[in-house]
Amino acid sequence: MGYKVGTDKKQLSLLPICLDEYVPEDHICRILCAFTKHLDLVALGFKYAECKHTGCPPYDPRMMLNLYLYGYLHRVRSSRRLRDEARRNVEVMWLLEGLIPDDKTICNFRTDNTKALRAIFREFVRMCRNFGLYGEEELALDGTKFRANSSLGKHYNKTVVKNELGRIDKKVSDYMQLLEEGDKEDARTTHPSSEQITVALEALKERKERYEELYTRVQLEGEVSTVDPDARLMHSSGDGREFDVGYNVQTVVDSKYHMIVDFEVITQPSDIGNLHVMTELAKQALEVEELTCLADKGYYSSKDIAACERNGVTCLVAKTHYIGPKKAKGFNREDFMYDPERDLYICPCGHELQYMRNKKHTSGREYRVYVNSPACGKCEKKPECTTYRYREVLRLACQDVIDIVDKRTRDNKEQYQKRREIVEHPFGTIKAVWGFKQFLCRTKPKVTAETALAYLAYNMRRTVNIFKESRLLPDFG
Repeated sequence: MGYKVGTDKKQLSLLPICLDEYVPEDHICRILCAFTKHLDLVALGFKYAECKHTGCPPYDPRMMLNLYLYGYLHRVRSSRRLRDEARRNVEVMWLLEGLIPDDKTICNFRTDNTKALRAIFREFVRMCRNFGLYGEEELALDGTKFRANSSLGKHYNKTVVKNELGRIDKKVSDYMQLLEEGDKEDARTTHPSSEQITVALEALKERKERYEELYTRVQLEGEVSTVDPDARLMHSSGDGREFDVGYNVQTVVDSKYHMIVDFEVITQPSDIGNLHVMTELAKQALEVEELTCLADKGYYSSKDIAACERNGVTCLVAKTHYIGPKKAKGFNREDFMYDPERDLYICPCGHELQYMRNKKHTSGREYRVYVNSPACGKCEKKPECTTYRYREVLRLACQDVIDIVDKRTRDNKEQYQKRREIVEHPFGTIKAVWGFKQFLCRTKPKVTAETALAYLAYNMRRTVNIFKESRLLPDFG
């Protein structure tokens, strides 16, 4: 028995007479065209949305947007690879009507329309809300790290620059010693000539000048990346790298179908301080006044939580446990009991600490200070409690709200545990399945545009899958 036999390469055949016959009716390409067809590109701010009467005609921004969305949906992000797809991929030929833009034109589209691409993402969210794909009640928030288009070796901080300047000074010292001792060396000993040492010293001098300039910059900026100026050093997400240069992408995901609501690219490695900002963005995107937000302990900030609760956001946030200097057993902060009715603390020895004054920390947090200096002065246990004249107990000004949130999180463990499956769904799809782990562009505006395309592609794929299960197709009209 032989192998299966295909068609002879020289056999003539009647192919479909038009490209449209190669694309099925329910294909993703038709959905892309239906979506971009009804967009107001002028209002969204796309370059070349309006054609001029003179000069070379530009490519239609709708076609270029279709090309990028198709590429991100099929794990093709490079402008050169997208150009190659336009030459050989029948589906892309259908999308572009046979046009083949060069790689520079494709790259410039993403660069020139950074704000418009972010607006496109939000426009698609609005459309999906009309389809009922967002529950608009419960959200999960988390950040994920993407590597920047920058080398770790081109990223400098104060320690790195100081160490390099020290190595340069040592090399200069070694070469100077060689010059002084060159005449004393045995003739049979091989060592660099004076001319070679002079050339090396000049190179070291130039290198030292560069690092001295870097040292001045890192003292002002903290970190300096000579490739991507906006990227920062942060803990890497996997790949066996402890640290890498990258960005932190804050992402809000709706719990109904795990659709992305909004995002923000930040250069801060930690998530702290972003809870209130991201929930406000989510409220604007969903056009709601109240919602529930699930977040991990990286977002636990009393100031943020209180601001969210005041603005209609019900928070479920895991509590972080402060690790500070321990007192003697029985005299730590948690051993002082608060009486809410009388607004005072009772110390382990039974003394009552009354409210004395307000205190503002350098971090911006406001505290209420409770003391009982007469009782502390006479207490036999004072050496175990404090080294100062009296013990101060600090209570956050918003502690009542924080206590409510802590209790709510403890009492709703099952609801809170859904956070990971909600927010990790898009991260797993985009990073693990699609392989989007590193940005191609540099600087924060361009990186934001890349993220908008990736997240828009994710939402679009989710939309198509959801409607396929119901055997319907979304009507973007």
